[in-house]
Amino acid sequence: MELAAILFCLFFAMNIGASGAAASMGVAYGSGAVKKKTYALIICAAGVLSGAVIGGGEVVKTISGGIIPEQTITLTIVCIIIGSAALSLFTANVLGIPLSTSEVTVGAIVGVGVAYKVLFLQHLLVIVSFWVLVPFVAFCFTFLVSKVFSSLNIRVISNRKQKILGIVLLIAGFWEAFSAGMNNVANAVGPLVAAGVLSVSKGTLYGGIFVALGALLLGRKVLETNGKKITRFSAGEGILLSGTGAGLVIISSVFGLPVPLAQVTSSSIIGIGMAKNGPNVFHKEVVKTMLKVWVVSPFLSLSISYLLVSLLLKGDYYSIFMMASVLLAAGGAASLMKAIRKEKRSVHEQGGGI
Repeated sequence: MELAAILFCLFFAMNIGASGAAASMGVAYGSGAVKKKTYALIICAAGVLSGAVIGGGEVVKTISGGIIPEQTITLTIVCIIIGSAALSLFTANVLGIPLSTSEVTVGAIVGVGVAYKVLFLQHLLVIVSFWVLVPFVAFCFTFLVSKVFSSLNIRVISNRKQKILGIVLLIAGFWEAFSAGMNNVANAVGPLVAAGVLSVSKGTLYGGIFVALGALLLGRKVLETNGKKITRFSAGEGILLSGTGAGLVIISSVFGLPVPLAQVTSSSIIGIGMAKNGPNVFHKEVVKTMLKVWVVSPFLSLSISYLLVSLLLKGDYYSIFMMASVLLAAGGAASLMKAIRKEKRSVHEQGGGI
């Protein structure tokens, strides 16, 4: 069981690297400071490993014992938590959507806590409030600064000093990757630390290595999504984006708060896009898809972990019927809303009713 738990965590760490690649180096790649995806991912891997080893310990402590009691997390529970979170994250990686590993991991831990009725609810509310607050701050900050840059004609100066700005952007991208290591590696190794399989120092080292490998091997598609498909930006705007993400996440990590780095960076990019193009940025399909996945993903991992605990450890087979009922109700409601919207469009276009 110990080997299975370790393998689950390392698989999850690699998927964290794939998702974190866009969050850390997508900006540098999208702005043209790094021309090739491979170079961007190498820088990402180096930054993630450094951040994990140097400053990843505080968030590990939160993940391992700040949401549910540490003694609740056995090796079987580790497999359930990591398996539930990894499944959600892997699905998002296949779709090319930058997803927060903090959200799916915390969601999976909450599912276990709900099943055993042992949640530290106050700590959880603080974490969730920062999930909303930090991306919102990133969006507002980049939107306002981008508006100021535009009014002061900063873009012209940036173009004259493109090479210097490119170097600064690479440094900013590295620090954002560093912040990803500080914050996100804990999501893979925190449960192992809680179960007593690894110490904090060994957990951050091994987790950092496999997150770095995941960035190198699996990060290309998500890198493309964050770097190219939301909006275009100059090197100066890229520095703003990476600097904002790195600063907010490093501060959160110092206080042991697992925050959604992918959402911070993506929210910053959307802020730039809104400053340049207005609310039209929210009409892009990739932005709509990202917003939906952000809301659904923690509940998906929560539901999976709750179901697995109920079935495998508590023998509560009635939970299958409950989950199936919820899924059928949700699917039916979504189908009904889609049919109603289609009918309204049809009436509007044809100018009549039935």
